[in-house]
Amino acid sequence: MDTDIIVDEALAAEHGLTDQEYSQILERLGRTPTITELGIYSVMWSEHCSYKNSIAVLKTLPREGGALLVEAGDENAGLVDIGDGLAVAFKIESHNHPSAVEPYQGAATGVGGIHRDIFTMGARPICALNSLRFGSLENSRVRYLFDGVVHGIGDYGNSFGVPTVAGEVYFDSAYEGNPLVNAMSVGIVKVDSTASAIAEGAGNKVFIVGSATGRDGIHGATFASEEISEESEKKRPSVQVGDPFTEKLLLEATLEALAAGVIVGIQDMGAAGITCSSCEMSAKGGAGMRLNLDHVPVREADMSAYEIMLSESQERMLLVCVPGKEEELQAIFVKWDLYAVCVGEVTDTGRVQVKYRGEQVADVEAEHLVLGGGAPVYHRDSRRPDYLDTTSVLPDIEDLRAHEVESAMLSLLASPNIASKQWVYEQYDTMVRTGTVNGPGPGDAAVVRIKGSNKGLAVKTDCNGRYVYLNPHKGGQIAVAEAARNVVCAGGRPLAITNCLNFGNPYKPEVYWTFKEAVRGMGEACRMLNTPVTGGNVSFYNENPEGAVFPTPTIGMLGLVEDVATHATQAGLRTPGYTVYLLSPRSWSFRTQRCELGATEYLYTCHGLTCGDAPHLDMTEEYAVQESALAMIQAGLIASAHDVSDGGLLVALAECVLFSEDLGVEIQLNPESTARLDALLFGEAQSRILLTAAQSQADQLAALIAEHPEVQLTVLGTVCSNPTLSVAVGGKRVLHCTADVMRTAYFGSIPKHMARQVAA
Repeated sequence: MDTDIIVDEALAAEHGLTDQEYSQILERLGRTPTITELGIYSVMWSEHCSYKNSIAVLKTLPREGGALLVEAGDENAGLVDIGDGLAVAFKIESHNHPSAVEPYQGAATGVGGIHRDIFTMGARPICALNSLRFGSLENSRVRYLFDGVVHGIGDYGNSFGVPTVAGEVYFDSAYEGNPLVNAMSVGIVKVDSTASAIAEGAGNKVFIVGSATGRDGIHGATFASEEISEESEKKRPSVQVGDPFTEKLLLEATLEALAAGVIVGIQDMGAAGITCSSCEMSAKGGAGMRLNLDHVPVREADMSAYEIMLSESQERMLLVCVPGKEEELQAIFVKWDLYAVCVGEVTDTGRVQVKYRGEQVADVEAEHLVLGGGAPVYHRDSRRPDYLDTTSVLPDIEDLRAHEVESAMLSLLASPNIASKQWVYEQYDTMVRTGTVNGPGPGDAAVVRIKGSNKGLAVKTDCNGRYVYLNPHKGGQIAVAEAARNVVCAGGRPLAITNCLNFGNPYKPEVYWTFKEAVRGMGEACRMLNTPVTGGNVSFYNENPEGAVFPTPTIGMLGLVEDVATHATQAGLRTPGYTVYLLSPRSWSFRTQRCELGATEYLYTCHGLTCGDAPHLDMTEEYAVQESALAMIQAGLIASAHDVSDGGLLVALAECVLFSEDLGVEIQLNPESTARLDALLFGEAQSRILLTAAQSQADQLAALIAEHPEVQLTVLGTVCSNPTLSVAVGGKRVLHCTADVMRTAYFGSIPKHMARQVAA
């Protein structure tokens, strides 16, 4: 029995609480907590739920303004007005630690959880995205994790019936043993039909709806707030088990109940289960709850109050019913073959009071437990990492010779970081619900049609962890800038971001300094691009015995395409004879050394180096480039658009060819004779976009560029009917490679690696 357990400092430490935090609990309760109360405090004050080590830094981000309808953190997800009486609910979250020990269920339940955050807002999910990081594919364990995560995402999303339209996958030894699995969901809701995660109205009944409660996922929140170790394998019970078919029923029942007007407030039972939802809803409404766990539907015998309160079993919601509508609410959920059981009522005490088997097992003040309330807030020590003194030095590297260009390019196209992710996305249903305009592969961002409208959403996840590792401030800026640039290249205007901040142990001063610098860079970029932060997730403790992962602040960018039929743009070449342009800041030139080699995929793939500075970025210039590119697209002048990023200019040109049907390009570059060939072709200087347009549009393009004096259009060459990539530098041909040769490298790399996993 729970009552037989002795609660003391040692047990509190086993729950992840510090001596100081345990003392605060004793002071606030005025007594020793019960084991259930200790469990409640431990999960609610974990980093995963309270953001105790990050909230002070997060508050420096731009969290309101623009088209935001709710401030960051106020609801389960961000909410952005897109006109015509519609809003977009969107959010990204991590499921890193569960995926490290049980990749299939860890990833699957990450997808399920983020969708529930969207439809508890009253929004119907219309698409999903993800951002994944793994170690080297040479490692069989990594291939196992990669395979399990992708299958988990695909099986859950496909069964749930929402298209997975975009994402990113990176591989680096820094993520060995600690993969990053970030899941994003996007939904549509009428502005006047949104729901809130609130408890109010003393006497209103509280219901659990959805599935029964089991022992899976207990202490998942605290599990996510500690480093991965050999002990992690013993914590498989902390990984939840998902059922996408039940979630589909829960989606339909929830939206029907909201439309029927029978719900006062509703919240997903994600991290910390009943504990988190009851405490957060109570605190938000300035109310309390009285719960009787005897009424909670359970699927395992002899569950304790501690287990019921902390279970993270999936496909469950906690809701407050409109008075007098209890039978109507139950009828809706029963019709969908789901539980709808009254487990308590709202009070005006401000306390969450829990009874089980005739005993009061918990009596805690809700406000003391929640983010922004009485949960601890820490300002950790920070110190610039010593490694930056070493990594900032770029060693002397012999420049490429002309005859080596093709080999280097093919090596990059075959690099798992650049190679086609078709092996991944062909396992996802990308077209279900028939709204996908641009899916994975040919575009810089996905575009999804808003049904009943000419509008669409351009959505993207993005982050280059190597940049952030080498220059956290600039890397944070680039993560936002490139996500926005991708949305622009797809024809959308960036509106807002959600983020998933994946870092190591915040108690290590070097990690915390990196976190603060990355967030500072993100905030600066968001302010310049007018993309406020709607919320998201912080995932600390992403470490294994070998060290921390690359700091990876993943950005989920939302953009609006005003007219899908005319503005949605892809990267592939369209018509022979069209001109190939490079849009860039006016200060940039092939005649300068601004095609930096530092932090590039070229250095990593061809020289085995992770060093140098992150690429040059000026946010004023970036904004000007994005504004001018969007103006050209909206004016109907642009046939294709593709940003220059990982792998530099030559890889971007190769991708334009690979995304086309039997077309190629002939390119002429004219740098200074002293310019390095490798930097020219593979440098990753930011704020550059490849565009193609009809020759007849040249005058209109020139006129538009004249309205944007900060940018320039440089003619690079011509689209040709021969499917080759032909490049001359200073009048000398350095590359003539057929699409077939490039296709073998680009599309064959990841399947070849994963065939080894099947064979094993």
